[in-house]
Amino acid sequence: MGRKGAGMKNRIIGLMAGISIGFAAWGSVRPQPDAWRVAGSVQTGKEWQTAEKEQAVVNETAVAQKSVKMKQDGEQPLSLHAQSAVLMDADSGRILYGKDEHQIRPMASTTKIMTCILALELGNPDDFCEVSKKAATQPKVKLGAPAGSRLKLQDLLYSLMLESHNDSAVVIAEYISGSIEAFAETMNRKAREIGCKDTTFLTPNGLDAEAETEAGEGIRHSTTAAELAKILRYCTEVSPKRDEFLTITRTGNHAFSDQDGTHTYSCRNHNALLEMTQEAVTGKTGFTGGAGYCYIAQLSDGDRGFIVALLGCGWPPHKTWKWEDVRKLYRYGKEHFFYQEFAFEEKQVQIPLKNGAYKDRICAVSDSPGEKRAFRLLVADGERAEAEYELKKEFQAPVREGEAAGRVLYRLSGNMIGVSTYHTVEAAEAWSLSYCMRKVVTIWSFFKL
Repeated sequence: MGRKGAGMKNRIIGLMAGISIGFAAWGSVRPQPDAWRVAGSVQTGKEWQTAEKEQAVVNETAVAQKSVKMKQDGEQPLSLHAQSAVLMDADSGRILYGKDEHQIRPMASTTKIMTCILALELGNPDDFCEVSKKAATQPKVKLGAPAGSRLKLQDLLYSLMLESHNDSAVVIAEYISGSIEAFAETMNRKAREIGCKDTTFLTPNGLDAEAETEAGEGIRHSTTAAELAKILRYCTEVSPKRDEFLTITRTGNHAFSDQDGTHTYSCRNHNALLEMTQEAVTGKTGFTGGAGYCYIAQLSDGDRGFIVALLGCGWPPHKTWKWEDVRKLYRYGKEHFFYQEFAFEEKQVQIPLKNGAYKDRICAVSDSPGEKRAFRLLVADGERAEAEYELKKEFQAPVREGEAAGRVLYRLSGNMIGVSTYHTVEAAEAWSLSYCMRKVVTIWSFFKL
Protein backbone atom coordinates (compact mmCIF):
# COMPACT_ATOMS: atom_id res chain seq x y z
CA MET A 1 0.00 0.00 0.00
CA GLY A 2 1.38 3.46 -0.95
CA ARG A 3 1.81 6.50 1.32
CA LYS A 4 -1.46 7.95 0.04
CA GLY A 5 -3.35 4.74 0.78
CA ALA A 6 -1.82 4.48 4.24
CA GLY A 7 -2.86 8.03 5.02
CA MET A 8 -6.42 7.31 3.91
CA LYS A 9 -6.50 4.20 6.09
CA ASN A 10 -5.30 6.12 9.15
CA ARG A 11 -7.93 8.81 8.60
CA ILE A 12 -10.67 6.17 8.38
CA ILE A 13 -9.45 4.48 11.53
CA GLY A 14 -9.33 7.80 13.35
CA LEU A 15 -12.81 8.66 12.13
CA MET A 16 -14.25 5.32 13.23
CA ALA A 17 -12.57 5.59 16.63
CA GLY A 18 -14.00 9.05 17.06
CA ILE A 19 -17.45 7.83 16.08
CA SER A 20 -17.22 4.87 18.50
CA ILE A 21 -16.08 7.05 21.39
CA GLY A 22 -18.75 9.57 20.55
CA PHE A 23 -21.43 6.88 20.58
CA ALA A 24 -20.09 5.59 23.91
CA ALA A 25 -20.38 9.05 25.39
CA TRP A 26 -23.86 9.49 23.93
CA GLY A 27 -24.89 6.12 25.35
CA SER A 28 -23.91 7.21 28.83
CA VAL A 29 -25.91 10.46 28.71
CA ARG A 30 -28.74 9.75 26.28
CA PRO A 31 -32.13 10.30 27.94
CA GLN A 32 -33.93 7.25 29.33
CA PRO A 33 -37.73 7.05 29.31
CA ASP A 34 -39.37 7.54 32.70
CA ALA A 35 -41.29 4.28 32.39
CA TRP A 36 -41.06 1.17 30.25
CA ARG A 37 -43.95 -0.99 29.25
CA VAL A 38 -43.01 -4.57 30.08
CA ALA A 39 -45.33 -7.54 29.63
CA GLY A 40 -48.35 -5.28 29.48
CA SER A 41 -47.58 -3.15 32.53
CA VAL A 42 -45.83 0.09 33.37
CA GLN A 43 -42.58 -0.42 35.26
CA THR A 44 -41.61 2.27 37.77
CA GLY A 45 -38.57 2.98 39.91
CA LYS A 46 -38.37 -0.18 42.05
CA GLU A 47 -35.72 -2.82 41.42
CA TRP A 48 -38.36 -5.54 41.03
CA GLN A 49 -41.78 -4.72 39.68
CA THR A 50 -45.16 -6.37 39.81
CA ALA A 51 -46.95 -6.14 36.49
CA GLU A 52 -50.62 -5.69 35.86
CA LYS A 53 -52.70 -8.78 36.43
CA GLU A 54 -53.49 -10.75 33.33
CA GLN A 55 -56.53 -13.02 33.21
CA ALA A 56 -56.33 -16.52 31.89
CA VAL A 57 -58.06 -17.87 28.85
CA VAL A 58 -60.88 -19.86 30.43
CA ASN A 59 -62.48 -23.03 29.19
CA GLU A 60 -66.06 -22.06 30.07
CA THR A 61 -67.43 -25.47 29.13
CA ALA A 62 -65.36 -27.13 31.86
CA VAL A 63 -67.50 -25.74 34.65
CA ALA A 64 -71.17 -26.26 35.41
CA GLN A 65 -72.77 -22.85 35.16
CA LYS A 66 -74.27 -21.89 38.51
CA SER A 67 -75.13 -18.53 40.01
CA VAL A 68 -73.12 -18.66 43.23
CA LYS A 69 -72.19 -15.92 45.69
CA MET A 70 -69.10 -16.56 47.74
CA LYS A 71 -68.81 -15.98 51.45
CA GLN A 72 -66.34 -13.16 50.82
CA ASP A 73 -68.84 -11.51 48.47
CA GLY A 74 -71.45 -11.12 51.15
CA GLU A 75 -72.95 -14.57 51.56
CA GLN A 76 -74.05 -15.41 55.08
CA PRO A 77 -71.54 -17.72 56.80
CA LEU A 78 -72.50 -21.31 57.47
CA SER A 79 -73.95 -22.03 60.90
CA LEU A 80 -71.36 -24.42 62.34
CA HIS A 81 -70.92 -25.86 65.81
CA ALA A 82 -67.13 -26.05 65.57
CA GLN A 83 -65.04 -23.22 66.96
CA SER A 84 -62.69 -23.63 63.98
CA ALA A 85 -63.47 -25.27 60.67
CA VAL A 86 -62.03 -25.66 57.17
CA LEU A 87 -63.24 -26.96 53.84
CA MET A 88 -60.25 -27.65 51.59
CA ASP A 89 -59.85 -28.77 47.99
CA ALA A 90 -58.00 -32.06 48.39
CA ASP A 91 -56.46 -31.74 44.93
CA SER A 92 -54.88 -28.28 45.18
CA GLY A 93 -54.88 -27.67 48.94
CA ARG A 94 -56.80 -24.41 48.51
CA ILE A 95 -59.08 -23.45 51.40
CA LEU A 96 -62.60 -23.06 50.02
CA TYR A 97 -64.29 -22.10 53.27
CA GLY A 98 -62.99 -21.27 56.70
CA LYS A 99 -64.19 -20.32 60.15
CA ASP A 100 -61.39 -19.09 62.46
CA GLU A 101 -59.23 -21.48 60.45
CA HIS A 102 -55.95 -19.98 61.67
CA GLN A 103 -56.84 -19.95 65.37
CA ILE A 104 -54.50 -22.23 67.34
CA ARG A 105 -56.36 -24.90 69.32
CA PRO A 106 -55.69 -28.39 70.78
CA MET A 107 -56.59 -31.20 68.36
CA ALA A 108 -56.90 -34.35 70.52
CA SER A 109 -56.54 -37.71 68.71
CA THR A 110 -56.59 -36.22 65.22
CA THR A 111 -52.88 -35.98 66.11
CA LYS A 112 -52.62 -39.67 65.28
CA ILE A 113 -52.75 -39.09 61.52
CA MET A 114 -49.24 -37.64 61.83
CA THR A 115 -48.10 -40.50 64.07
CA CYS A 116 -49.42 -43.00 61.55
CA ILE A 117 -47.88 -41.47 58.43
CA LEU A 118 -44.48 -41.10 60.09
CA ALA A 119 -44.55 -44.73 61.23
CA LEU A 120 -45.36 -45.82 57.67
CA GLU A 121 -42.61 -43.66 56.18
CA LEU A 122 -39.88 -44.39 58.74
CA GLY A 123 -40.69 -47.86 60.04
CA ASN A 124 -40.98 -51.44 58.82
CA PRO A 125 -44.56 -52.73 59.22
CA ASP A 126 -43.25 -56.26 59.91
CA ASP A 127 -41.02 -55.18 62.80
CA PHE A 128 -42.03 -56.13 66.33
CA CYS A 129 -42.18 -53.29 68.87
CA GLU A 130 -41.82 -53.78 72.61
CA VAL A 131 -44.35 -52.25 74.99
CA SER A 132 -42.54 -50.17 77.60
CA LYS A 133 -43.76 -49.46 81.14
CA LYS A 134 -44.46 -45.88 80.09
CA ALA A 135 -46.62 -47.05 77.20
CA ALA A 136 -48.46 -49.58 79.35
CA THR A 137 -49.46 -46.88 81.87
CA GLN A 138 -51.07 -44.53 79.33
CA PRO A 139 -54.67 -43.50 80.12
CA LYS A 140 -57.70 -44.86 78.33
CA VAL A 141 -58.57 -45.33 75.55
CA LYS A 142 -55.85 -48.03 75.38
CA LEU A 143 -55.06 -51.41 73.87
CA GLY A 144 -53.97 -52.77 77.24
CA ALA A 145 -50.96 -54.79 76.11
CA PRO A 146 -48.74 -55.57 79.14
CA ALA A 147 -45.24 -54.13 79.46
CA GLY A 148 -42.66 -56.38 77.86
CA SER A 149 -44.99 -57.83 75.22
CA ARG A 150 -44.08 -57.39 71.57
CA LEU A 151 -46.48 -56.37 68.83
CA LYS A 152 -46.03 -55.96 65.09
CA LEU A 153 -45.92 -52.32 63.93
CA GLN A 154 -48.57 -53.02 61.30
CA ASP A 155 -51.01 -54.20 63.99
CA LEU A 156 -50.20 -51.25 66.22
CA LEU A 157 -51.17 -48.89 63.39
CA TYR A 158 -54.61 -50.50 63.15
CA SER A 159 -54.93 -50.15 66.92
CA LEU A 160 -53.88 -46.50 66.62
CA MET A 161 -56.22 -45.47 63.82
CA LEU A 162 -59.29 -47.68 64.33
CA GLU A 163 -59.62 -47.62 68.12
CA SER A 164 -57.41 -44.56 68.80
CA HIS A 165 -55.42 -46.39 71.48
CA ASN A 166 -53.14 -44.05 73.41
CA ASP A 167 -50.68 -46.73 74.51
CA SER A 168 -50.17 -47.93 70.94
CA ALA A 169 -49.17 -44.37 69.96
CA VAL A 170 -46.45 -44.36 72.62
CA VAL A 171 -45.15 -47.79 71.56
CA ILE A 172 -44.92 -46.53 67.97
CA ALA A 173 -43.17 -43.32 69.02
CA GLU A 174 -40.58 -45.18 71.09
CA TYR A 175 -39.97 -47.66 68.25
CA ILE A 176 -39.43 -44.91 65.66
CA SER A 177 -37.43 -42.37 67.68
CA GLY A 178 -36.54 -43.94 71.03
CA SER A 179 -38.68 -41.65 73.16
CA ILE A 180 -41.85 -39.56 73.11
CA GLU A 181 -39.79 -36.37 73.16
CA ALA A 182 -37.62 -37.38 70.22
CA PHE A 183 -40.66 -38.50 68.24
CA ALA A 184 -42.37 -35.16 68.94
CA GLU A 185 -39.35 -33.45 67.38
CA THR A 186 -39.76 -35.66 64.33
CA MET A 187 -43.45 -34.77 64.16
CA ASN A 188 -42.71 -31.06 64.36
CA ARG A 189 -40.00 -31.32 61.71
CA LYS A 190 -42.41 -33.06 59.35
CA ALA A 191 -45.08 -30.43 60.09
CA ARG A 192 -42.67 -27.69 59.01
CA GLU A 193 -41.80 -29.60 55.85
CA ILE A 194 -45.49 -29.82 55.00
CA GLY A 195 -45.84 -26.06 55.53
CA CYS A 196 -47.39 -25.90 59.00
CA LYS A 197 -46.10 -22.93 60.99
CA ASP A 198 -48.65 -22.90 63.83
CA THR A 199 -48.61 -26.59 64.74
CA THR A 200 -46.87 -27.91 67.86
CA PHE A 201 -46.70 -31.62 68.68
CA LEU A 202 -45.81 -32.66 72.23
CA THR A 203 -47.35 -36.16 72.27
CA PRO A 204 -47.91 -38.90 69.68
CA ASN A 205 -51.49 -39.54 70.85
CA GLY A 206 -52.96 -36.03 71.20
CA LEU A 207 -53.55 -35.99 74.95
CA ASP A 208 -53.67 -32.43 76.27
CA ALA A 209 -50.13 -31.33 77.07
CA GLU A 210 -48.20 -28.18 77.83
CA ALA A 211 -44.47 -27.48 78.03
CA GLU A 212 -41.95 -24.70 78.24
CA THR A 213 -39.27 -23.88 75.70
CA GLU A 214 -35.64 -23.28 76.62
CA ALA A 215 -36.41 -19.56 76.37
CA GLY A 216 -39.15 -19.96 78.97
CA GLU A 217 -42.03 -19.64 76.52
CA GLY A 218 -45.13 -21.69 77.26
CA ILE A 219 -46.33 -23.97 74.47
CA ARG A 220 -49.11 -26.54 74.18
CA HIS A 221 -50.00 -29.43 71.94
CA SER A 222 -52.02 -27.66 69.24
CA THR A 223 -52.65 -26.83 65.60
CA THR A 224 -55.14 -24.91 63.45
CA ALA A 225 -58.01 -26.20 61.33
CA ALA A 226 -56.17 -25.03 58.21
CA GLU A 227 -52.99 -26.88 59.13
CA LEU A 228 -54.78 -30.02 60.29
CA ALA A 229 -56.40 -30.17 56.85
CA LYS A 230 -52.97 -29.66 55.28
CA ILE A 231 -51.55 -32.59 57.26
CA LEU A 232 -54.34 -34.93 56.17
CA ARG A 233 -53.86 -33.82 52.57
CA TYR A 234 -50.20 -34.79 52.90
CA CYS A 235 -51.22 -38.22 54.23
CA THR A 236 -53.70 -38.95 51.44
CA GLU A 237 -52.36 -37.07 48.41
CA VAL A 238 -48.62 -36.46 48.78
CA SER A 239 -46.91 -39.03 51.00
CA PRO A 240 -45.27 -42.02 49.28
CA LYS A 241 -47.16 -44.13 51.84
CA ARG A 242 -50.57 -42.65 51.07
CA ASP A 243 -52.00 -45.96 49.81
CA GLU A 244 -50.97 -47.76 52.99
CA PHE A 245 -52.43 -44.93 55.07
CA LEU A 246 -55.79 -45.20 53.28
CA THR A 247 -55.84 -48.99 53.56
CA ILE A 248 -55.43 -48.85 57.33
CA THR A 249 -57.84 -45.98 57.99
CA ARG A 250 -60.59 -47.44 55.77
CA THR A 251 -60.50 -50.91 57.35
CA GLY A 252 -63.61 -51.80 59.35
CA ASN A 253 -62.17 -54.45 61.70
CA HIS A 254 -58.77 -55.92 62.46
CA ALA A 255 -57.70 -58.76 64.79
CA PHE A 256 -54.14 -59.71 65.81
CA SER A 257 -51.96 -61.34 68.47
CA ASP A 258 -48.69 -60.45 70.14
CA GLN A 259 -45.44 -62.13 69.06
CA ASP A 260 -45.81 -65.00 71.54
CA GLY A 261 -49.48 -65.57 70.76
CA THR A 262 -50.28 -65.01 74.44
CA HIS A 263 -52.76 -62.20 73.93
CA THR A 264 -55.24 -61.59 71.13
CA TYR A 265 -56.77 -58.23 70.29
CA SER A 266 -59.50 -56.95 68.00
CA CYS A 267 -60.16 -53.43 66.73
CA ARG A 268 -63.23 -51.79 65.24
CA ASN A 269 -63.13 -48.57 63.25
CA HIS A 270 -64.83 -45.73 65.17
CA ASN A 271 -64.96 -43.36 62.20
CA ALA A 272 -68.74 -43.58 61.77
CA LEU A 273 -68.65 -41.41 58.63
CA LEU A 274 -67.40 -44.44 56.68
CA GLU A 275 -70.74 -46.10 57.37
CA MET A 276 -72.82 -42.96 56.91
CA THR A 277 -71.83 -42.31 53.30
CA GLN A 278 -69.97 -44.10 50.52
CA GLU A 279 -68.37 -40.76 49.68
CA ALA A 280 -66.26 -40.84 52.85
CA VAL A 281 -62.60 -41.57 51.97
CA THR A 282 -60.93 -41.50 55.38
CA GLY A 283 -61.02 -39.68 58.69
CA LYS A 284 -60.01 -39.56 62.34
CA THR A 285 -62.02 -38.60 65.40
CA GLY A 286 -60.67 -37.07 68.61
CA PHE A 287 -61.72 -35.85 72.02
CA THR A 288 -60.09 -34.47 75.16
CA GLY A 289 -61.42 -32.18 77.85
CA GLY A 290 -59.27 -29.34 76.55
CA ALA A 291 -59.91 -29.87 72.84
CA GLY A 292 -63.54 -30.92 72.77
CA TYR A 293 -64.70 -33.05 69.87
CA CYS A 294 -62.37 -32.80 66.88
CA TYR A 295 -62.54 -34.39 63.47
CA ILE A 296 -60.58 -34.56 60.23
CA ALA A 297 -61.95 -36.27 57.12
CA GLN A 298 -61.68 -36.53 53.37
CA LEU A 299 -64.70 -37.09 51.13
CA SER A 300 -65.12 -37.50 47.39
CA ASP A 301 -68.02 -37.65 44.95
CA GLY A 302 -65.86 -39.53 42.46
CA ASP A 303 -64.49 -36.43 40.74
CA ARG A 304 -64.08 -33.77 43.41
CA GLY A 305 -62.25 -34.35 46.68
CA PHE A 306 -62.81 -32.29 49.82
CA ILE A 307 -61.10 -32.25 53.22
CA VAL A 308 -63.03 -31.15 56.30
CA ALA A 309 -61.30 -30.17 59.55
CA LEU A 310 -63.16 -29.38 62.79
CA LEU A 311 -61.69 -28.22 66.11
CA GLY A 312 -63.68 -27.60 69.28
CA CYS A 313 -66.87 -29.03 67.83
CA GLY A 314 -68.77 -29.23 71.10
CA TRP A 315 -68.28 -31.06 74.40
CA PRO A 316 -70.38 -33.87 75.94
CA PRO A 317 -73.15 -34.58 75.37
CA HIS A 318 -72.82 -33.09 71.85
CA LYS A 319 -70.87 -35.94 70.29
CA THR A 320 -72.92 -35.84 67.06
CA TRP A 321 -72.39 -32.18 66.26
CA LYS A 322 -69.32 -33.00 64.18
CA TRP A 323 -71.40 -35.06 61.76
CA GLU A 324 -73.77 -32.10 61.25
CA ASP A 325 -70.85 -29.80 60.49
CA VAL A 326 -69.29 -32.30 58.09
CA ARG A 327 -72.55 -32.58 56.16
CA LYS A 328 -72.94 -28.79 55.93
CA LEU A 329 -69.40 -28.19 54.73
CA TYR A 330 -69.41 -31.06 52.27
CA ARG A 331 -72.76 -29.98 50.84
CA TYR A 332 -71.45 -26.43 50.54
CA GLY A 333 -68.43 -27.68 48.61
CA LYS A 334 -70.46 -29.78 46.19
CA GLU A 335 -72.98 -27.00 45.54
CA HIS A 336 -70.47 -24.19 45.06
CA PHE A 337 -67.28 -25.58 43.50
CA PHE A 338 -66.70 -27.19 40.12
CA TYR A 339 -63.62 -27.96 38.05
CA GLN A 340 -62.58 -25.32 35.55
CA GLU A 341 -59.53 -25.06 33.32
CA PHE A 342 -57.36 -21.95 33.01
CA ALA A 343 -54.53 -21.41 30.53
CA PHE A 344 -51.86 -18.70 30.22
CA GLU A 345 -49.45 -18.01 27.36
CA GLU A 346 -45.83 -18.04 28.53
CA LYS A 347 -44.95 -14.76 26.80
CA GLN A 348 -41.57 -13.44 25.77
CA VAL A 349 -40.94 -10.07 27.43
CA GLN A 350 -38.65 -7.13 26.71
CA ILE A 351 -36.78 -5.61 29.66
CA PRO A 352 -34.96 -2.24 29.41
CA LEU A 353 -31.17 -2.45 29.11
CA LYS A 354 -29.01 0.37 30.42
CA ASN A 355 -25.62 1.12 28.87
CA GLY A 356 -26.06 -1.55 26.21
CA ALA A 357 -23.55 -1.41 23.34
CA TYR A 358 -26.00 -1.85 20.51
CA LYS A 359 -29.45 -2.38 22.05
CA ASP A 360 -31.61 -0.80 24.72
CA ARG A 361 -33.78 -3.83 25.58
CA ILE A 362 -33.12 -7.47 26.24
CA CYS A 363 -35.42 -10.48 25.74
CA ALA A 364 -36.45 -12.80 28.58
CA VAL A 365 -38.49 -16.00 28.44
CA SER A 366 -39.89 -18.54 30.86
CA ASP A 367 -38.59 -22.06 31.34
CA SER A 368 -41.22 -23.20 28.82
CA PRO A 369 -41.20 -20.45 26.16
CA GLY A 370 -44.13 -20.36 23.77
CA GLU A 371 -46.13 -22.92 25.73
CA LYS A 372 -49.29 -22.55 27.79
CA ARG A 373 -49.36 -22.85 31.56
CA ALA A 374 -52.58 -24.71 32.32
CA PHE A 375 -54.43 -25.30 35.59
CA ARG A 376 -57.48 -27.40 36.43
CA LEU A 377 -58.97 -26.16 39.68
CA LEU A 378 -62.10 -26.31 41.80
CA VAL A 379 -63.59 -22.83 41.60
CA ALA A 380 -66.84 -21.07 42.29
CA ASP A 381 -68.69 -19.31 39.50
CA GLY A 382 -67.05 -15.98 38.74
CA GLU A 383 -63.60 -16.83 40.09
CA ARG A 384 -60.77 -16.23 37.64
CA ALA A 385 -57.09 -17.05 37.71
CA GLU A 386 -54.62 -14.22 37.15
CA ALA A 387 -50.95 -13.85 36.28
CA GLU A 388 -48.73 -11.23 37.91
CA TYR A 389 -45.40 -10.48 36.23
CA GLU A 390 -42.62 -9.66 38.68
CA LEU A 391 -39.72 -8.63 36.44
CA LYS A 392 -36.55 -6.61 36.89
CA LYS A 393 -37.03 -2.93 36.13
CA GLU A 394 -33.92 -2.94 33.97
CA PHE A 395 -30.63 -4.70 33.34
CA GLN A 396 -27.25 -3.01 33.53
CA ALA A 397 -24.96 -4.16 30.70
CA PRO A 398 -23.04 -6.38 30.41
CA VAL A 399 -25.62 -9.17 30.71
CA ARG A 400 -25.01 -12.90 30.37
CA GLU A 401 -27.36 -15.30 28.64
CA GLY A 402 -29.51 -17.13 31.19
CA GLU A 403 -29.50 -14.45 33.90
CA ALA A 404 -32.53 -14.37 36.21
CA ALA A 405 -35.06 -11.83 34.96
CA GLY A 406 -37.95 -12.37 37.37
CA ARG A 407 -41.00 -14.57 37.59
CA VAL A 408 -44.71 -14.84 36.93
CA LEU A 409 -47.03 -15.61 39.85
CA TYR A 410 -50.27 -17.40 39.03
CA ARG A 411 -53.05 -16.76 41.56
CA LEU A 412 -56.65 -17.69 42.13
CA SER A 413 -58.55 -15.42 44.52
CA GLY A 414 -55.23 -14.27 45.94
CA ASN A 415 -53.92 -17.79 46.55
CA MET A 416 -50.76 -18.91 44.77
CA ILE A 417 -51.39 -21.75 42.34
CA GLY A 418 -48.14 -21.70 40.36
CA VAL A 419 -44.91 -19.88 39.51
CA SER A 420 -42.87 -19.58 36.31
CA THR A 421 -39.33 -18.18 36.36
CA TYR A 422 -37.93 -15.97 33.59
CA HIS A 423 -34.35 -15.64 32.32
CA THR A 424 -32.53 -13.77 29.54
CA VAL A 425 -32.17 -15.53 26.20
CA GLU A 426 -29.21 -13.51 24.94
CA ALA A 427 -26.09 -11.76 26.12
CA ALA A 428 -25.50 -8.02 25.83
CA GLU A 429 -22.21 -6.13 25.86
CA ALA A 430 -21.73 -2.76 27.52
CA TRP A 431 -20.50 0.51 26.01
CA SER A 432 -16.87 0.83 27.10
CA LEU A 433 -13.46 1.86 25.82
CA SER A 434 -12.44 -1.76 25.37
CA TYR A 435 -15.63 -2.44 23.35
CA CYS A 436 -14.87 0.56 21.10
CA MET A 437 -11.27 -0.53 20.62
CA ARG A 438 -12.37 -4.01 19.62
CA LYS A 439 -14.68 -2.49 17.03
CA VAL A 440 -11.84 -0.30 15.73
CA VAL A 441 -9.56 -3.32 15.41
CA THR A 442 -12.31 -5.19 13.57
CA ILE A 443 -12.77 -2.32 11.12
CA TRP A 444 -9.00 -1.94 10.69
CA SER A 445 -8.71 -5.65 9.92
CA PHE A 446 -11.45 -5.29 7.32
CA PHE A 447 -9.63 -2.46 5.49
CA LYS A 448 -6.33 -4.27 5.78
CA LEU A 449 -7.84 -7.03 3.74
